[in-house]
Amino acid sequence: MEDGILLEKLTGFGLTRQEATLYLSLCRNGEMTGYEASKLTGISRSNVYNSLSGLVEKGAAYKREETASKYVAVDVAEFCRNRIRRMEEDKAYLTCHVLRPETATEGYLTIAGPRHIRNKASNMLAQTQYRIYLSAPSAFVAAVRKELQSLLEQGKKVVILTEQNPQLEGALFYQKETLENQLRLIVDSSYVLTGEAGMAQSDTCLYTGQKNFVSVFKEALRNEIKLIELTRSLG
Repeated sequence: MEDGILLEKLTGFGLTRQEATLYLSLCRNGEMTGYEASKLTGISRSNVYNSLSGLVEKGAAYKREETASKYVAVDVAEFCRNRIRRMEEDKAYLTCHVLRPETATEGYLTIAGPRHIRNKASNMLAQTQYRIYLSAPSAFVAAVRKELQSLLEQGKKVVILTEQNPQLEGALFYQKETLENQLRLIVDSSYVLTGEAGMAQSDTCLYTGQKNFVSVFKEALRNEIKLIELTRSLG
């Protein structure tokens, strides 16, 4: 795996770019002094010591006190678990203390980028109370398979329109020949996410809880399902 990808993933766990670079170096080379880390990474000694202190503070490294202080990387799985545990604790606090509007907006929101679209879809699925209708490319269905499986295990209705059978026991599957990277998701007949889901950076989706839009959208999807059923019966 390219270092650039590794560095990006590590920054997602709260490390700066320099801290992530030093962490990778510690993982690969074992314990080091600040001087040794500076020589191996090319980072100035003053910045190295600041970043090593940052690694210790964030739980990514331990400091061994000897004649010359040495730094040891914390196992990556342990570091990630600790960070996730801390973020879950922070999430619980924020959920309790950050004020929220009394009613959800019924406006239209633009969700841009594949990661944000996937996150929005996952959160919508996680908040489902009764049923979902999902029309999406098979790659997108696979990306949210865990969430769909969870809904089925809870006894909630899951209807999927895609090219290939996702093999989700209990889900209603309707096969479509082509989807042209289009995503359509309806949750509890109350919220819609629709747009592009081709995993390209230029992908955008529209999210809304506007009642008239949801009703029209639901009717269009219902008619599409009826057409698929009719075609299947004729075939």
